[in-house]
Amino acid sequence: MGSHRNALVAAVRQELAEARGAARAVLAAAEAARGEAQNRRRLVRDAYATCLHQLAEARDAARRDIQRRYQHESARLATNVRRLAALSAVGAAGTPWRLWQPTEPERGFRPGMLRVGTLALEDAAAVPALVPLLDAAHLELSGPPEAVDGVIMGLLLRALGSTRPGDVQLTVYDPEHLGGTLAPFAPLGISFVGPGGLGALLDSLVEHICRVNETVLAGEYVSLADLTAAGARGGVGPRPEPWRVVVLLADAATAAEMTASQRAQLDRIARTGVTCGVHLVVRGLTLAEHPTVVRLTAAGGESATCDMTGDLPIRLDGPPPTEQVTAFCRATAERMRAGPPPARLADLEPAELWAESSAHGLIAPIGDSTDGSLIDVLLGDDPPHALIGGPSGSGKTNLIYAWLAALSTRYGPAELALYLLDFKEGVSFARFVPGPRDPSWLPQVRLAGINVNGDREFGLAMLRHLGEELRTRAQAAKRHDATKLAELRTEDPTGTWPRIVAVIDEFQVLLTGRDAVADEAVTLLEDLARRGRSQGIHLILASQDVSGIEALWGRSSLIGQFTLRIALPKARRILADNNLAAAVIARHHAVVNAEAGAAGANRIVRLPDAGDRAVWRSLQHRLWRARPDGCEEPRLFDGDAVPRLPAVCRPSGPVPDAAAPVGSSPGAVLGERIDVAARPARLRLGRMPGRNLAVLGTRPDEACDVLAAAALSLAAQGPAHFSIVCLDPDATRAAARLIAELPSADWYDGLPELPFLDIPHYVLGYALDAGADQGTLRRLLADGPEQRTHVLGWWRSVARLRDSLGGTGARLDPIGAWVALDVQGADLAPLYPQPGGPVWYPRTRRALFFDRSVHRTPEVIIPYEVNSDHT
Repeated sequence: MGSHRNALVAAVRQELAEARGAARAVLAAAEAARGEAQNRRRLVRDAYATCLHQLAEARDAARRDIQRRYQHESARLATNVRRLAALSAVGAAGTPWRLWQPTEPERGFRPGMLRVGTLALEDAAAVPALVPLLDAAHLELSGPPEAVDGVIMGLLLRALGSTRPGDVQLTVYDPEHLGGTLAPFAPLGISFVGPGGLGALLDSLVEHICRVNETVLAGEYVSLADLTAAGARGGVGPRPEPWRVVVLLADAATAAEMTASQRAQLDRIARTGVTCGVHLVVRGLTLAEHPTVVRLTAAGGESATCDMTGDLPIRLDGPPPTEQVTAFCRATAERMRAGPPPARLADLEPAELWAESSAHGLIAPIGDSTDGSLIDVLLGDDPPHALIGGPSGSGKTNLIYAWLAALSTRYGPAELALYLLDFKEGVSFARFVPGPRDPSWLPQVRLAGINVNGDREFGLAMLRHLGEELRTRAQAAKRHDATKLAELRTEDPTGTWPRIVAVIDEFQVLLTGRDAVADEAVTLLEDLARRGRSQGIHLILASQDVSGIEALWGRSSLIGQFTLRIALPKARRILADNNLAAAVIARHHAVVNAEAGAAGANRIVRLPDAGDRAVWRSLQHRLWRARPDGCEEPRLFDGDAVPRLPAVCRPSGPVPDAAAPVGSSPGAVLGERIDVAARPARLRLGRMPGRNLAVLGTRPDEACDVLAAAALSLAAQGPAHFSIVCLDPDATRAAARLIAELPSADWYDGLPELPFLDIPHYVLGYALDAGADQGTLRRLLADGPEQRTHVLGWWRSVARLRDSLGGTGARLDPIGAWVALDVQGADLAPLYPQPGGPVWYPRTRRALFFDRSVHRTPEVIIPYEVNSDHT
């Protein structure tokens, strides 16, 4: 007897060890499946059923001789079941009624199981009792009608509350109460089928299953669940067919009167319905045996048993409060009448970041249609460029944000390069670059320009940069005998050839007027639009109205290259004249037309709210943390920011040795050039006639900064001596600060005589038109450069400079370079080689720089902040 008992205990221990190992394996499989949306629900449901079976076995073992040990095992398995139940029945699918609230699922979610109660366990905390339904099973319920009807009402509320409005279509066959059993669901517009309608209902369900198999699944997918999962991974859109939940509340007469044909149809639905999204919830009828059929039997009171829980009894939750059901159904009906909500910014993200290749183009959604499916927009060989139009406040910036979010989550920095320019008075693109409060940036951004409405030169500089990139790519394509970017990337796999997208918001500012900037900008835009498509360079231009842009008159071929048109509400001249769609769409919508605006090619898109800074910051941080090694910080040009003199342009350390060699043409830094690389503007001071500088204007701070930047940068290049002459009291403090920072400098009350030094000598004159010895000045200007003495002086007007040089008939050749501040272009005519003077409209903290030995036309620069009083 003892040996038999020992053998039994050993056998039970062996079984327990196997059960423990199986439970661990199942739990590990469920945990691993959390990251795989297409398999998670099915695996968790299977794990839940397996653990329930093991829990029942453990309870049986606990009743035998080794009860204490098995009680511990039972509690552990119960904990595992609770964890799996929490994963499978999320939110409204598994919350008790006292805490219940509807939950909005993520796009492309896979439904889990639904709670019906708790397991009646004496020695463990409450464990949810779950049953499958959507995409998984039919339910056959038996027992007292009042108990079964309460379970059905709870299951329907959980199924509807955990899916999107309209995703579940409900049909009820209720011959006894004529729809009264589930009347609280009436606001949802459910279909009630009365006596005599069962046959027609079953026939329509069979026809629906046939249609889904033939036209939707079409032999490519096994089930709608697999098709939906594939669509979610590819970012295609929502479920192609809603779930159809059919509740059959049969009475005794119905069961007795069913014909053989009706029974056969019911059996067909039970076998094939789940894969096509058709689910039966049956009371009073028996479904044929099938793996998708789950049976639940309600006993007296609140207890029940189910196939999923085996011998473990269930303590039913009871029906939900009627007022809770009615309130939910009314709110859902209101949402259904209003249509599905627009896509969120997160809905535009793909299942996997940076998994796409841009070799053949860029495709990404910018919003969704009224049925909830995402609308993709293509930039590639056709269409190559996009034109966005809409009046102020119509949502152009929001549209651009949504488009950039979709592109930057699909294509990594090696596949996509972004150049962003905003000519509005704002900082729309500042969020994509590092800032004082957020050091992150969008890894695909190479350049961003903000507050550039007064600096059209920077827009021109960006177009020149893209033109150089176009020539580089064209030469590489010629070397590899490639005609387009996809071929170049195939022939040159080691090269770096991302697709480039340049976004210019309010681009009409760049083309304003009939000046040289507008003319060159139009020429560059036309070349990029015409040849850019083959080299992977795409333009996105946004404007309120293109009809009034003078620079485009006679250039219809330029706008014709922009075959992708996106019109926001009340947009003008973006679509064809006979296409009036933009006049009738609602706010937060857009018309997408890839046929140059032709009528009949419209797609209406609902745009998500992409302007929320917190949402963008979260997305950008994820992308920034995933950036590859070597990803460079983007260049930011802020038209309202004044650059500081770079540290490399300042002298540091001990005084340079006077015997140290100095270059033959040291370069004086005068300010920052308005270009993509933010290079300094330099004036070479060689031993040639005319190598002097005149700073012209009446703004002391800026004039002093130009002179200080020149002096400090020259001192940083080697031994030099500086003579400071200050004849304006307003400049005294700036001159004194400059002397304190220069390694070798003297203060003079008047101009010094021409010295004989072995090192370069620079005479810095503040307000030389305020009483300087004109004879000495002329000798320094004329004879100084050949002896390595150069004058860098400030005059408050061109007329005063001419007086210093001898009056109206004097030659201005000794001034080989000048920087003009608040001086009108016409006043600069005496210093300009072309008649009439340059086109120049002065503005704060901008200067016009001209070096006759280098420039054909002047360039606009930004004087550095160096030693101004406000620094």
